[in-house]
Amino acid sequence: MKRQLVERELTPEGPRRGAIKTGAKPRRTVTVNLSESPLVWLHTRGHLSDRLLDAGEALRADYERAQLSPNVTMRWDPVRVKSTGERGLSASERQVAARQRFDGAIKAAGRGLEDILWRVVCAGEALPEAEKTLGWPARSGKLVLRIALERVAEFYRIT
Repeated sequence: MKRQLVERELTPEGPRRGAIKTGAKPRRTVTVNLSESPLVWLHTRGHLSDRLLDAGEALRADYERAQLSPNVTMRWDPVRVKSTGERGLSASERQVAARQRFDGAIKAAGRGLEDILWRVVCAGEALPEAEKTLGWPARSGKLVLRIALERVAEFYRIT
């Protein structure tokens, strides 16, 4: 993953996307890596254990393998009829298996937790934005995400 570092002003209201105000001297700036996922951000700051990070990464990998994200254009991949891939499965069979694992993990998380899992883990949405979109109180998403990731880790049997 390539790092995308940018400098942002740190104000009493928090980091803002806008640069420095005209005529005002910035108090402090922070360097932000734009390519860092929300899960990795939470893990590096001690909010998620290694087990929960691995569970989230396994869920995201299955999401990507199952190709559940929206397509922008038509797929022009050649169709292979008699080819087998890893472990004797064709590409479409691996995609179906990843979809079944993803659906099983989401179901294991339980009702009400799939929204936060999908938004933060799969879509890469920041936790404060996910909380705002879901209409949750500030800083409640971290606890709910931790509960959901615990259940996903149990599903994937991550110790």
